[in-house]
Amino acid sequence: MAREKFEDALEKLENIVKEMEAGELPLDSALKSFEEGIRLVRFCSAKLEETQRRVDELLEKENSLMTKDFQDEDNHEP
Repeated sequence: MAREKFEDALEKLENIVKEMEAGELPLDSALKSFEEGIRLVRFCSAKLEETQRRVDELLEKENSLMTKDFQDEDNHEP
């Protein structure tokens, strides 16, 4: 089986969310979609964590570069 790509998994997850939000799936199908969604969330989270570790390793080699959380940019406190 070919390795799943992050972008493909994210697209599948978005489609599952849309289907479930529509509220028209039978219970059995909704449960299967939910289970698939959980698998996709775990896969995407793992990929993002792996990418963050790789970026941190690369930046560690460059002493002058640092990472910054995106959330810090959203919190504009006076």
